[in-house]
Amino acid sequence: MKGSLLRSMRYGQIVDVMYTSKPGEVTKRRIKVLKLNGDSFQAYCFLRNTKRTFLIDSVMALIPVERKENMVI
Repeated sequence: MKGSLLRSMRYGQIVDVMYTSKPGEVTKRRIKVLKLNGDSFQAYCFLRNTKRTFLIDSVMALIPVERKENMVI
């Protein structure tokens, strides 16, 4: 997971993550990874509209967000 987070940070890619919070609640977050710090990372969370700190071990899945341009006919 750390490699995927590092890759998304390097390329400035926005990703969707499935994350388990401290109370055990599973949430889906759209984030942009800003910095990795050992066993945690800092990211901009689009759900909360602010920077947040996440534990790497609490990320269950990471999916890159693809932006598709609309076709003009």
